Amino acid sequence: MNTGLAQALLDLRTHGWLLLGATGQAVFTSRFVLQWVYSERRGCSAIPLAFWYVSLAGAALLLGYAIHLRDPVFIAGQGGGLLIYLRNLQLRWREARHAGAKPC
Repeated sequence: MNTGLAQALLDLRTHGWLLLGATGQAVFTSRFVLQWVYSERRGCSAIPLAFWYVSLAGAALLLGYAIHLRDPVFIAGQGGGLLIYLRNLQLRWREARHAGAKPC
């Protein structure tokens, strides 16, 4: 393999991981914009169901990036967050099931 091709593949791999991390951070941050807009429309502070799904997606992407970096602090933070987001989703769905309606 020539040096130019090897460097191009290495750059692509590096940029791919950076893209994953940046996308994860953008998704994770967007959950606050989602919550803000939802609260403004309702006229009070509220957390929509979509907040937990977006949190889950962003944290999963960031966890993948953290694992790639082998950063134990980052891994623990995102891994712990995933458990919290899953639990909140479970609680919301249980609440909706008992109320006989879909969660808001």
